[in-house]
Amino acid sequence: ASVEQRDQPELRGRPVAVGYAGPRGVVAAASYEARAFGVRSALPSVTALRRCAELVFVPPRFEVYRSVSAQIHAIFADYTDLIQPLSLDEAYLDVTANRRGIATAWATAKEIRARIFEETGLTASAGISYNRFLAKLASDHRKPNGQFAVTPDMGEAWVEGLPVAKFHGVGPVTAAKMKRLGIETGADLKARSIEFLATHFGSAAEWYYGIARGIDDRPVNPNRERKSSGSETTFDRDLLDPDEIEAGLLRMADDVAAWCEARQMFGRTVTIKVKFADFRQATRSRTCAQPVREPDLLRSTSVELIRLLYPLDQGIRLVGVTVSNLDRPGSEAMPLFDHVDNAS
Repeated sequence: ASVEQRDQPELRGRPVAVGYAGPRGVVAAASYEARAFGVRSALPSVTALRRCAELVFVPPRFEVYRSVSAQIHAIFADYTDLIQPLSLDEAYLDVTANRRGIATAWATAKEIRARIFEETGLTASAGISYNRFLAKLASDHRKPNGQFAVTPDMGEAWVEGLPVAKFHGVGPVTAAKMKRLGIETGADLKARSIEFLATHFGSAAEWYYGIARGIDDRPVNPNRERKSSGSETTFDRDLLDPDEIEAGLLRMADDVAAWCEARQMFGRTVTIKVKFADFRQATRSRTCAQPVREPDLLRSTSVELIRLLYPLDQGIRLVGVTVSNLDRPGSEAMPLFDHVDNAS
């Protein structure tokens, strides 16, 4: 959205959404002016327009966004080798030892932000802290175009005063569950024992116990491997005809197959996703003994999985295909399946 405002001066200061305004459209990104109205990514366009009647929709130009992303990541690389990308416009940087020999992380972030603006015309925000969890929280604290530091002497107390719904890694479902348990702030979370958290959150208990105390020992990992690749589409209208549904599904399978082929990374697990007219979602997965290298095998597996949902009692508005359990080049494909997972 910032790129669109940069390239189209008449959009500056106005609420902008990247996406399509049709009845089936979805917001891909929203400007800060639009966010003030509650418009956010993944929101149906109809809902976004109800929240902000002045919202301006701009068709996405992903090739431009990728180019700008490459510029920004090239700037990061001038300062450190320890870069863990999160998205097109966000990354963790470990600048403990930095190439420029800048004395503090604060000064490093300030210089990086200045260079981003000079070279791309875009503003950037930065969060600075002694671990990834706190740096991510801090990055949201001075948006847009600011920076904020959480120092070691303030980390634990700072977390106590924040809503758990703002914690990176605590999604809406988990936040709602925590609220039902009386956990609404970092202090509430900190007050719960590890046994209590294990009872209600299973294997995530240790993570929640740690972050409530400002603890996160994860290193910045520049070699983090991608675990999946997927593609999905929303139809112009709800579909009941299997031929139309499967035609859309096959287009998504072809997109994923092209990605896998280009990178020579093939997945063992094929998952299809559908969203029904009432927004209920369902997935079906199949795991192979070997990576699925052949596009035709990916196509046929996707169709077989979606047919597990027939007969339909209502139309389908969205379909998607994902491959996961990615393997590196060199594996041979074998169309032998270990199991099928069903989830709604």
